[in-house]
Amino acid sequence: MCLAIPMKVIIVNGNEAIAEVGGAEYRANLTILPDIKIGEYIIVHAGFAIERLDEESALETLQIWQDIAEFDQEKQKRKSKQ
Repeated sequence: MCLAIPMKVIIVNGNEAIAEVGGAEYRANLTILPDIKIGEYIIVHAGFAIERLDEESALETLQIWQDIAEFDQEKQKRKSKQ
């Protein structure tokens, strides 16, 4: 299964980008989306940027992932207290 997490493009060099999410940086080939600019959000699959996202959608999705992570952490804390 593949999970699509938006990443923010921080560097563009030719047909390659460096995109960041959660402090981690990933390389993305821009052959499919050659007009990506710094500051835009992309979805990466198998090393290729396959979709551009508007900032509102990207931030909403990232917030959902953050909410899931926080819920899981809280669940683990409650479990360890039992």
